[in-house]
Amino acid sequence: MNPNEPEKKNRMKKGIYILPNLFTTASLFCGFYAVIASMREMFVPAAVSIIFSWFLDGLDGRIARMTGTTSKFGSEYDSLVDLVAFGVAPAILAYTWTLAPFGRYGWLAAFLFVTCGALRLARFNIQIGIIESHLFNGLPIPAAAIVVSSSVLFHGYLRGAGTTLNEPFFVFVMVFLSLLMVSNIKYYSFKDLNVFSRKPFMTLVGIILAGIVLVLEPQIVFFSLAAGYALSGPGWYILKCFRKVWKKKEVNKVEPSKIL
Repeated sequence: MNPNEPEKKNRMKKGIYILPNLFTTASLFCGFYAVIASMREMFVPAAVSIIFSWFLDGLDGRIARMTGTTSKFGSEYDSLVDLVAFGVAPAILAYTWTLAPFGRYGWLAAFLFVTCGALRLARFNIQIGIIESHLFNGLPIPAAAIVVSSSVLFHGYLRGAGTTLNEPFFVFVMVFLSLLMVSNIKYYSFKDLNVFSRKPFMTLVGIILAGIVLVLEPQIVFFSLAAGYALSGPGWYILKCFRKVWKKKEVNKVEPSKIL
């Protein structure tokens, strides 16, 4: 056995994998640019940057797994970047776009979003391998960020790019998204979705049609998908509770023939 081999392995462990961390850094860049653009009241570029950050965030983990370059460093770095890109950036975007006129209610709603996002990430890191991989425990922080950014794009599509939204209901939207992130409501993670397996022919047709609609009306599509996903968790939870109550009533129901 080579006596220098353990030393060589230790040196290798001290290094980092470049490729996946470059994608993570690009995601951080988009999140940081979204903050700068929000401060300059460039709301649409800020919202688009958050969406690009979400796209890059989805790539870095997949590239790391495909190339066998996953590491503890990459996981921790990714969590820190997520807090900036999907916690701080959308909170500042929401504050400059619509929350500022409402004083402390506005900035406290933005702060709650960042805080719950940080708690959501911390809980996710310690629950890896504990809960089922095809489910998320609470609304993922990237999904909450996309709801905020797609709302900006959708409002810009309806009222004109760069316009602000002076409606107090968005304060409640931010609080609602914050509470969803730290809730125990389950969300589908799409991690067991195998795109490389054989699918029915109409699946390809549906994907092509969805792509055409996305190109034609991206603001409407992004907002509809983001809002629909955020509401899917509470919707399934309410439906599950309703089914439990219904089954309980059926069990407790006594047939007249049994009474006699």
